[in-house]
Amino acid sequence: MKKIIAATISILVSLCAPAAAREGFVTPEQSRPLEILATPAAPGSKTSDAELAELHRIEAARTAEDIARARADEENQTIFLFKTVFGDKFTKENLPSVDALGARLKAEESANTGPAKEAFHRVRPYNVDKTLHPVCRTKSKDDSYPSGHSTVGYLMGLALIDLVPERRDDILARADDYGRNRLVCGVHFASDVAAARLVAYTVHAIMALDPDYQKAATAARAELRNALGLALAR
Repeated sequence: MKKIIAATISILVSLCAPAAAREGFVTPEQSRPLEILATPAAPGSKTSDAELAELHRIEAARTAEDIARARADEENQTIFLFKTVFGDKFTKENLPSVDALGARLKAEESANTGPAKEAFHRVRPYNVDKTLHPVCRTKSKDDSYPSGHSTVGYLMGLALIDLVPERRDDILARADDYGRNRLVCGVHFASDVAAARLVAYTVHAIMALDPDYQKAATAARAELRNALGLALAR
């Protein structure tokens, strides 16, 4: 009898306990990456060969400064990659609500690109063409499509536009540059970056309607605009 009572109490406690906060805002069942993304070009196809030729052109033209920027971007998948847009006040220490929002957006990337990476199983360009010389981390796993880093950059950029819409053009330019640096690294095809952009825009469109996101964005908006000395947008 005591065991039954104890079990009943345990169940009631679990039912009454508050639900754990979601790490992200959008599930792959909502964004449906496998339905919105085209199958990437197969190795040896004209499209794949053209993309490889583009990577060779980028490799031939990249400078030491280009490589340094690309490597720095590879190491930074936080929302503070946009410090080049917002300046020295745009830091984790100054902006805890922005930092918390960025962490949840990073979770969106892994949740929403993971199924596509596994399903499409695209070989990395340097594993297709051994004459390429990547300058960032390489891997043997075939998960090139879509680009995770690029998804992070576009998704965080779109969220920042929600916070500071008057800086839209600068934010989008930085997101584009962040994605292109995956080509400078030599670790992604251009179509990997394009697919990442599509996933990010899709996730953001769904996320923007989510009350949990709206609440997090409202706190981050007030914090960031105050730090930048901007009036709170109505």
